[in-house]
Formats: sequence, structure tokens, C-alpha cells
Amino acid sequence: MPSWRARVAGAGVAVITAACGQSAPPAPPAAAPTDLVAVTVSVPAGLGGAPLNTPHQALVPAGWTMSVWARVPRARLAAWAPDGALLISAPASGQVLRLTPGQPHAQTWVLLDGLDQPHGLAFLAGTLYVAESDDIIAFDYIGGQATGRREVAGGLPDARSPDLGGAYAHALKSVAVGQDGAVYFSIGSTGNVTAGDRTAEPPRATIMRIPPGGGAPAVFATGVRNGTGLAVAPDGSVWTAVNNRDQVADPRQGPAYGKVTDYVNDHPPEALARLTPGRELGWPYCHPDVDGQPNFLRDVQTNGDGSRLDCAVLPPVEQTLGAHSAPLGLSFVDGALPAPYASGALVGVHGSWNRTPPRAPEVAFFPWHNGTLGSQQTLVGGFQNKDGSRWGRPVAAVSGPDGAVYITDDYAGAVYRLAPPGR
Repeated sequence: MPSWRARVAGAGVAVITAACGQSAPPAPPAAAPTDLVAVTVSVPAGLGGAPLNTPHQALVPAGWTMSVWARVPRARLAAWAPDGALLISAPASGQVLRLTPGQPHAQTWVLLDGLDQPHGLAFLAGTLYVAESDDIIAFDYIGGQATGRREVAGGLPDARSPDLGGAYAHALKSVAVGQDGAVYFSIGSTGNVTAGDRTAEPPRATIMRIPPGGGAPAVFATGVRNGTGLAVAPDGSVWTAVNNRDQVADPRQGPAYGKVTDYVNDHPPEALARLTPGRELGWPYCHPDVDGQPNFLRDVQTNGDGSRLDCAVLPPVEQTLGAHSAPLGLSFVDGALPAPYASGALVGVHGSWNRTPPRAPEVAFFPWHNGTLGSQQTLVGGFQNKDGSRWGRPVAAVSGPDGAVYITDDYAGAVYRLAPPGR
């Protein structure tokens, strides 16, 4: 028997299988923001601590405004509660915070404390799911309180796992709940290139699924190096935004494969992929290719002769972001925002930590059309200065019940309100 276990309370729900659209070739990395205008980020009194103690400008669509709505140290992922409160995870403090509208800024309360690196948040009616580093837990959310803690999936790997010896680069996990009630969660890889993750128990570098009504988690998708972005699309399909590997060798160098800076800068791209049962995203043996042929490129360091995995049979990912973009939070908007942002995916792009020059942070938008996503557009930019320094790094962006977009920033320790005209 496996050393990990799972249980879910609640009645069973019939499984709904979303139709899989035709995969499109990977999109090129987004260009610099276009059709955006510079606006000064408004900072209400009392919220101006560093780095927001000096004026900063963001690039936003014409007529939109951006303001600091709350200060939350190391703010990460976000989810709207049924009562209209915005919940924010703060793994560094072990807390989940509850933010409610106020004047001139949000009111902040501690909803949950003493958790193990809480990260992903998701709701199914009155049930709140929280992804800790070592388990997925659920609470009854009633009257602005979270009670009745119960374990949904336990024994998940983190730095305390005996077989990892304290070395785990991607302990933070995400969670999403499908339209059919199935629970999905990510398990990141141990490190950059750790092929043993694929045969670990439970397997790492995966997206896992618990069926509606409960049962043991099962592998839903493999080869997902770090699928921090995890969300359900308007048609019920499940999508992930993936942080792919670093320091990949340049296959053009022949037998003396080298880590050539200009190649590493743009390879491999980050993936934005629709997940279907058993989908394989290749890591660490194959990577999405942005050079045209083939759909996936063989990793010459880990899969030199192709015997580990046949990259040619892998269907292309639906979209890509530039290498080392570090997409984190993923959410979908369906009619809440004005055109051309009415329907699509919002991605918090954290920006690179190891690229020269650095890839800039942004909030990206991918339009939704006919069951798939179009190419990347910049919704909010300007977080990075010309010298590569930054004043902010978005993590997640979620549309609110008031028709605005709320953006978490773990670098500035802030939550921003991005408002279309009139909102």
C-alpha cells in the first residue's frame, strides 16, 4: 500500500469530461507592452511602506486605473469567497487572510493561522480547499469563518519528507476544483532536473486528481515540472501554467553540448496547457519548442538518444510564455471585464531570476476562443525598470465581483485593484 492516503467527504457527483480542442503551435514570447498607457499607481494613506513609498507607474489599458488595495507581506494566490471576501495565501507566515472592501482600502483579517506553507485556494460552494506543502485540507466556510478542518489528501512531499532530506525546491502546491466536483492539485518537482521524481511515491512533477465524491488521488498529468498555475476554464477543462527547466544545453553545439547564454535565455518556453487524463508534458526529457520543429524538443542532457521518452509523439502545448517568465497564478475570466478582455486567462508572470537581461514581470492575458487560448497579451506591465530592477512582481490576478481585477504581489507585499473605466 502507498504511504500516502486520501479521503473526501460529500456525495458523489457524475464526472463531466470536457472536450479537448485541437492543440495550436506554441506562441512566441510576448513582445513589450503595446496599446497600454502609463498611470501612477494610487497609494492610499497608510499603505505607502517600501517599496511603495515612492511613486511608481504601471502600464495598463487606456482609461483603466490601478491602486494599492491592501498590504499583505509575501501575498501569493487568491480566491473569492461566496460572501464576497477575497482570500489571500501567505505561505511564509502560515496564514490565509480574509480581505473585505473598505474605504479607502481593504480591511484585513486572519482567517487561518499556523498552517504549513498554505498556497493554493479554491472553493466548491461553501467548502474552502487549501493546499499546504504536505497535504490538501478542506474547511466549512460559514459567516466569514473557516471551521471543521479535514484532510483531503495527505502524505504529500515537502522538505520534511525523509527521502528528500530537506532539499525540495517546489514545495508550494496549488489546488483547483472542477465543475464536476473533482479536486486537482499540483506536486512540483524536487529540483531543476530530478528525473527520479517520475517514479517517486507519490510521483512528483504531476497534477493529481481526486474523483468527485472522494477516493484516492490518481495521476492526471505527468512531466509537469512545476504547475503552480492551476485553474478551470469556462468549458470545464483544467489548465496549468508551468515553470519549465533552467540551464538547458544548446542542442546545436553537437557532442560538446553547452549552456550558451543566448540559447538558455529563450529555451525552453514556459507552457500553458490544457490537461486531459494521462497528458504528458515531457519534463525532464522533452521540452516545448519555439523554433518551429518539432512540437517538443528532446533534452540532450537527460534524453540524448530519445530512449527515455519519444518527444515526437507529444502533442504541442496550447500556448507558451517566454523562457523563465515564471508564470504563477492562473485564473479565468468569463464576461466580467470589458472587451477585449471579457473572456480569457489571467496569468501572474513573476519575471525571471536567472536571465540576462531579466524577463519582466507582468499580468498576462490570453483570450479564450472556441475552447482554447489565443496568444499572450500584456494586461499590466511596467513593474521592471530599464536597468532590470523591479518595484513589484505579480503572483496572481483574479477578477472580482465588482468588475475589477485584483493582483497579488509578493515582492511589494501588496494587493492591487486594477479597474476598467467606471468601476
